[in-house]
Amino acid sequence: MRNAIRFLLRSEARVLRSVDPTMTVLDYLRQVEGLVGTKEGCNEGDCGACTVTRVRLVDGGLRYEAVNACIQFVGTLDGCQLLTVEHLSSRDDRLHPVQQAMVDCHGSQCGFCTPGFVMSLFALTRHTDHAPDDAAIDDALAGNLCRCTGYAPIVRAAKRMYDLDPRADEITAREAETISALRALADDETVSVEKDRRRFFAPATVEALADLVLAHPDATIVAGSTDVGLWVTKQMRRPATVIYVGRVPALARLAETAEGLEIGAAVTYTDAAAALARYYPDMGEVIRRLGSVPIRNAGTIGGNVANASPIGDSPPMLIAAGATLHLRCGAKRRAMPIEDFFIDYGKQDRQSGEFVEKIVVPVPAQGTRFRAYKISKRFDQDISAVLGAFAVRLEGETVAEARIAYGGMAATPKRARAVEARLTGAAWTEATVRAAMVDLPQDFQPITDWRASAEYRLRTAQNLLLRLFIETSDPNTETRLVGDREIAHA
Repeated sequence: MRNAIRFLLRSEARVLRSVDPTMTVLDYLRQVEGLVGTKEGCNEGDCGACTVTRVRLVDGGLRYEAVNACIQFVGTLDGCQLLTVEHLSSRDDRLHPVQQAMVDCHGSQCGFCTPGFVMSLFALTRHTDHAPDDAAIDDALAGNLCRCTGYAPIVRAAKRMYDLDPRADEITAREAETISALRALADDETVSVEKDRRRFFAPATVEALADLVLAHPDATIVAGSTDVGLWVTKQMRRPATVIYVGRVPALARLAETAEGLEIGAAVTYTDAAAALARYYPDMGEVIRRLGSVPIRNAGTIGGNVANASPIGDSPPMLIAAGATLHLRCGAKRRAMPIEDFFIDYGKQDRQSGEFVEKIVVPVPAQGTRFRAYKISKRFDQDISAVLGAFAVRLEGETVAEARIAYGGMAATPKRARAVEARLTGAAWTEATVRAAMVDLPQDFQPITDWRASAEYRLRTAQNLLLRLFIETSDPNTETRLVGDREIAHA
């Protein structure tokens, strides 16, 4: 094992041998490095004041990703480059084109949120060489909150920065050097660091991961830490042992196979979204809405499933699609329909020493109508009150198969078995659908909480079923909000 976390801070090597396993990147930057441009706002990945850019080697090149420093553990930087707002200006103190555009367009007032906006915009320039449209800019900045400017000057800066050639900077000029340095950091060793009898592991192979989880069955397994990070920053929980899976190439595998789309447990939302949307367009739109770009760059579908939250957005969609969950314990593997994994609130069918390895999502069968509807108080970047996912396969005008799942309606994401039974074999008509709506209380008795009342949830879930019928029988009827993306369904 290697007893050090190694990464680049801009171009300078950092080697950390004694690190608290849950020290966040934000705390490291401010308390250890004295780089205070990165701000603490919400400390839960919502406001974007802490946004930094993580740079990784991917397929021989560099991938620049905006991430939230407040909920990322410093150990997850191993093998990466970290860039903060202090690193953008040239060594002779000339502003970076992104920073200059913010000045030119008066994009900053109090300035507290400005470093986060700058880093999100900087990451955006690494993914497109021309000014994107307003929708793309809105997506890139959805995770950055500002209470002063009203956003319009910042959006103007997002367009202005391309006139100033944002890649004409020292970071671009030194990319070959950065690639060489990151290659030198890459190895197959398991990282193991310890402080105050608390440990952080980062294996580099799936075999090493399996051995570690067997040896430490009570360890907290972390991928993007978009949930576990809040355990630390909000609940003040301090896991004694953390196992990070982000260095395991096998878990980052995203491939089309004979079984369907194979999604490794460490595949991020960003990487999975386009692949899923090719077969299930609504999945792509729900993923776009479930978090900001920094959250999607870190959070994983496998982590969302393993966490098993009743209001997670991925599980209902995967259940409706008929996905298969693959688990591993040591050298032993097993697979199950994904709905069987969720037993009760906080309880999953996962044995001691077992971990989620991958999810396989089948290609929809001919004649399948798939829809997913996310209902939340805020349209973008909010937790669902209800999420309904529907896969109805028609043979002529008859329902040959129905898979219907909801999140936010029970202690687990769950299929609507009574509704499915009512629909299967029946004619796909409004009368059939309205009869199935009446059956929904047989499947769900939702609770009231601060997101929604039980009555609202039940009525909404019923109406989503009717919306499915309307969209599949009369596609010209307007059922989507103006802010919703235009979606092409098969």
